[in-house]
Amino acid sequence: MTLLNHTSGYTPASAWIRRTIGYFLARAGRLINRFVAALIEQRARQANLVLLRSLDDRQLRDIGLNRCDIEGGFAEAAELRSRKQGDVRR
Repeated sequence: MTLLNHTSGYTPASAWIRRTIGYFLARAGRLINRFVAALIEQRARQANLVLLRSLDDRQLRDIGLNRCDIEGGFAEAAELRSRKQGDVRR
């Protein structure tokens, strides 16, 4: 008599396919999340630049900035934040 429900050490193809699709969807989700986060950060940076550019020279002096420091300061702050976030992810 033979045993019809004999199980061996292999995984069925459907389990392998489900695992592969799950892995792909998880990776795609992380990629989309990073893209959306970068887009939100870019929009916030643009809004802050618009706000700083709308201030007059006296208001900028009050917060310790010159008009020529606005662009470079934002680029430097964004790079520093990016480096810090990269350290946290690891």
